[in-house]
Amino acid sequence: MLKLTKKVDYALLALNLMAQAREGETSNVRDIAGIYRIPPEILAKVMQKLSKAGLIQSHNAPKGGYSLKIPAEKISVLKVLTAVEGPVGIVSCSDGSDKDCQQRDQCDIRSPLERLQNNILWFLEALSIRELGQEPTVMKGVTDGSGLFGQPLHHKG
Repeated sequence: MLKLTKKVDYALLALNLMAQAREGETSNVRDIAGIYRIPPEILAKVMQKLSKAGLIQSHNAPKGGYSLKIPAEKISVLKVLTAVEGPVGIVSCSDGSDKDCQQRDQCDIRSPLERLQNNILWFLEALSIRELGQEPTVMKGVTDGSGLFGQPLHHKG
């Protein structure tokens, strides 16, 4: 099943909260964990991964906590997913890591699955943390069937 892990959920919640903060405000693990009922020790590890990936920065006391290192509109869901869980792939042969695949020579679904993966990756890269916080408008084309993968999420004009 294609599903985001709890750690990715926690990262998206924390980043969305930080995206709503005023200039100079920080968010600490204890407060974020309390708001969303997340185990603080797990959230702390997730925040460390986001910091290591350069998406957030830590601040020392007295205003200790975290803030976005780059603007929310430049942080894609794919960047978050990769920072927390590593490379994304729906089938192991699509990235060349499964060299011992027994079906490789007879496989006739590899190409369609690679297209599916590319469309999923495109969508995850196109959706920013800023847009995630504005879900009803951004997701309309995906959730109501009026938009297709590989097409722009927004129309100007």
